[in-house]
Amino acid sequence: MSFKIAIIGAGSVGFTKKLFTDILCVPEFKDIEFALTDVSEHNLAMIKAILDRIVEANNLPTRVTATTDRRKALEGARYIISCVRVGGLEAYADDIRIPLKYGIDQCVGDTICAGGILYGQRNIPVILDFCKDIREVADTNAKFLNYANPMAMNTWAAIEYGKVDTVGLCHGVQHGAEQIAEVLGAKSPRELDYVCSGINHQTWFIDLRLNGRKIDRDELIAAFEAHPVYSQQEKLRIDVLKRFGVYSTESNGHLSEYLPWYRKRPDEITRWIDMSDWIHGETGGYLRYSTETRNWFETEYPQFLEAASKPMDASKRSNEHASHILEALETNRVYRGHFNVRNDGVITNLPRDAIIESPGFVDRFGINMAAGITLPEACAATCMASINVQRMSVHAAISGDIDLLKLAVLHDPLVGAVSTPEEVWQMVDEMVVAQAQWLPQYAHAVPAAKERLSKSTVKTREWAGAARRSVRSIEELRAEKAALKQAV
Repeated sequence: MSFKIAIIGAGSVGFTKKLFTDILCVPEFKDIEFALTDVSEHNLAMIKAILDRIVEANNLPTRVTATTDRRKALEGARYIISCVRVGGLEAYADDIRIPLKYGIDQCVGDTICAGGILYGQRNIPVILDFCKDIREVADTNAKFLNYANPMAMNTWAAIEYGKVDTVGLCHGVQHGAEQIAEVLGAKSPRELDYVCSGINHQTWFIDLRLNGRKIDRDELIAAFEAHPVYSQQEKLRIDVLKRFGVYSTESNGHLSEYLPWYRKRPDEITRWIDMSDWIHGETGGYLRYSTETRNWFETEYPQFLEAASKPMDASKRSNEHASHILEALETNRVYRGHFNVRNDGVITNLPRDAIIESPGFVDRFGINMAAGITLPEACAATCMASINVQRMSVHAAISGDIDLLKLAVLHDPLVGAVSTPEEVWQMVDEMVVAQAQWLPQYAHAVPAAKERLSKSTVKTREWAGAARRSVRSIEELRAEKAALKQAV
């Protein structure tokens, strides 16, 4: 087979490498072309060198090109994969820093909450530019695979306004299933059969079967509470499991910021999180992790390049959906996964226009969703709160309506639990002004926002958050990795 895959945001070096090697694990895909594009020539050069080294080491006919000219990369592409972060870590730092001034403590801030909503405002205009290029220069039947957060908002915009065949992809479901299989004592995650449904980062394991035996709520609670690690790292998720009766896919830290109950007071935050790793609830945890990862890669790049010289091992193909979807579409080998698509009745008690994450099957006829799923009422209610925020956020990003943007932030569950309307109005003004270079649709609103800020009487504070850690130096990271290696 010979076709072209374009990767937008290919400067996300580690993730691009994973997608690349996963796809080349499919025997029929050796003779394809990868077209890499990014706004950073530096990152493009690094990832192209790594991928060229993999191709050379494995004696493959695969072609790899790299360009900052996005339309050139998209020309004739059958599949387009996006993993962009508009504004990079600079804008992301404001997504965490500014809400903290108003008492809003986020662990990740890339899905909803104040940070996730502003992230969507930066991404959506760019996503629509991608879609325009796809319609004009890509293959007639091109499929857009979106990995970029905020997943639901980006996918919603691409489908409703970009008019491109789009599917959103995430790995939260797989990771949650691996946890459940482990606590239940399975020898392999393959022993666990499950139905997981909801919206991205708020998906729920509504049916669990281990080797054909149905697992009920009480057995799952007991298994998690008995686990020596997860009982401490996933305290909030376990509490939600006890109250809702089903387990959520998302990590302890991520889940905590989608709900109005656990991060509303600083003393409550420390009660529910675990500081053994960023993902369990640390303030700005993903920002710290992302910063350290970037710094580590830049410093240790020669090691990554050397590792690329080793032969690929198809047995190490990851469970990221992209390669499996492409394999199913091109070879007709059926793949079952969980995909982000427009609902259109798949989940009976969520709106038709919402972007849901739910089970589906892929073959040469496309992605076919398993329809007729009904969520438990509490799960549907929690999803609905986020869907309403997502809808307003998408429409605000399209229209450049700053008042609608403020209403979207006001209706966010965690923001609403912490902040007053007056505080929300000022916070959004401050975030829009700080991020104006990435928010062209709000250019008309920036002068008035600056004027309001100059006259504001709303009090803020410089606050690091309830559980903040400093970015570690390269020397500290080296020492930690050496200690872990020695312990093993």
